[in-house]
Amino acid sequence: MRVTIVDACLRDGRGGSPTAVVEERETAGIDHRRVPVLAGTSHAVLLRRTVDGPTELRFFTREGELPACGHGTVAALTYLDRDGDPGTGGRGRGHRESGAGGRVGGYRELSVGGRVFGGRVDGGVATFEQGRVRLRDPLPAECDQVLEAYGTTGARAHIASLGRERMLVEAADPAALTPDLRLLRAACDRFGLLGCYAYSPPDPHGRRSARMFAPSIGVPEDIANVNSTSCLAALLNTRVVVDMGDSLGRPATVVASIGPGGVVEAGGAARVVRDFRT
Repeated sequence: MRVTIVDACLRDGRGGSPTAVVEERETAGIDHRRVPVLAGTSHAVLLRRTVDGPTELRFFTREGELPACGHGTVAALTYLDRDGDPGTGGRGRGHRESGAGGRVGGYRELSVGGRVFGGRVDGGVATFEQGRVRLRDPLPAECDQVLEAYGTTGARAHIASLGRERMLVEAADPAALTPDLRLLRAACDRFGLLGCYAYSPPDPHGRRSARMFAPSIGVPEDIANVNSTSCLAALLNTRVVVDMGDSLGRPATVVASIGPGGVVEAGGAARVVRDFRT
């Protein structure tokens, strides 16, 4: 199996989340949950090119398939750009209207779970159209059990979804959190949550820090979580710049912004690290 490792959502050219990108044809006879294990990464994106349609993406952790993965999408776009992929349906590169308004260069159409959307790479930064985020207030039981796993009470919390629900929790200092991952997994499994994303208030420069815990999908802590950062941008109705990964020694930065109609566009800097066979 030929594997390409892409470091997604770099910060100042360092760190990022190592993500395996694999052409789906390479995985014949392989349980797709094994792909990230064999590649030595937390996540893998399987990519299938089509002749006249969008490039299809699927995402896996060792626990199973995900309905969406933001940093996996960043990795896929970076991989396609490195390979000189000409774009969608023979139209090639060029300008096209984006879903968030305005014109974009190097446009590609992607498909995840039947949803077709656009993405691009410009100057080493991959961005894509996330769509609209669904928000709701958490149920009392959801709040009680998830926050108990964090060892805190009374925190501001919301449930947000871009394919699968997760809890967003405001924390004065996410770096100080020491959640009980066993309790957190039990709570997330009970309520069908992807995980819990803890975010800080903005610093004097407007940047935030965040940590994403997702033991239910086999990822105790995510280095970079683009989808949850997009959910935060929708919750706050503003552009956000969020630093992640410091607790794991992999500094990462995710940027998400709100366009017309509440459509979120998000992404980060990325680079191809290496290719190998396993």
